[in-house]
Amino acid sequence: MRIGYIGLGAMGRPMAINLIEAGHDLVVCDTDENRTAVLAQRGAEVAASPRETADKSDYVLACLPSLAAAEDVALGIDGADKGNRAKAFINMGTTGSAYSRAVAERMKAAGKVFLDAPISGGPPGAEAGTLGIMCSGDKETFEALKSSLEVLSGKLVYLNENPGAAQTMKLVNNIISFGNLSVALEAMTLGAKAGLDPEQMLEVINASSGRNSATDTKIPNHVLSRTFDYGGALYIIEKDLELWRREAEAYETPMWLGTNIRTLFLQCMAEVGRDQDLTALTTTLEKMAGVQIPKTR
Repeated sequence: MRIGYIGLGAMGRPMAINLIEAGHDLVVCDTDENRTAVLAQRGAEVAASPRETADKSDYVLACLPSLAAAEDVALGIDGADKGNRAKAFINMGTTGSAYSRAVAERMKAAGKVFLDAPISGGPPGAEAGTLGIMCSGDKETFEALKSSLEVLSGKLVYLNENPGAAQTMKLVNNIISFGNLSVALEAMTLGAKAGLDPEQMLEVINASSGRNSATDTKIPNHVLSRTFDYGGALYIIEKDLELWRREAEAYETPMWLGTNIRTLFLQCMAEVGRDQDLTALTTTLEKMAGVQIPKTR
């Protein structure tokens, strides 16, 4: 079995490296030649396009930073759907359920099957091979790739055969994660302004009912150091929040809290730029509170 991997960004590159180190035969593709060169040095073959990737591999995995890039890689002029060898296309990015349903139909017409396998856990999880991976779509493809996906994950869950189900699950997880970060930072600016020590705040929160992924890792490792370098660019968060908005509208579900979270991140992007890390949200909340959470690490 030969695997093609398209998209070697902050998440894709460490995942591709982990697959190679686990002994997988890999073909890689990315618009950045510096990224493919890193994988070539580790033994991967480099393909010039998604189509060539699908010509040289049995399964094509893709992890792209935008919906437009994901659509082009799957269905563009040199898209993976036009490759002759690959029997399946696996989407590991966050693209929303509408994308998955459309791509699944086009892949079927091209004689290929589709599997959604969006990932959660950020660059640290990608590097450590501890990502959460939720899957939906072709069950046979899932079973064929299960051992390979387990190389990348700490938790692998197959949901059902409906294309897009895993995308909805990913967006449900994302809005909770972004909400956790937003409210945790807002609360800690209050604590800082009241004179509480940030390390002691985290000690109490993480031993109490307020504990969440933000207080567990993002704030202690990337906010209290003032490095703001978790690895998730704000333009990726913008894309994910827009996909969440579309999903909520499509299913006619409430957006009260999610809309406020999205507005807060949009304000942060306007202030610090779209290329900054999501933990830079700290500075927006600090500015509104008129306080800075002290650097302690």
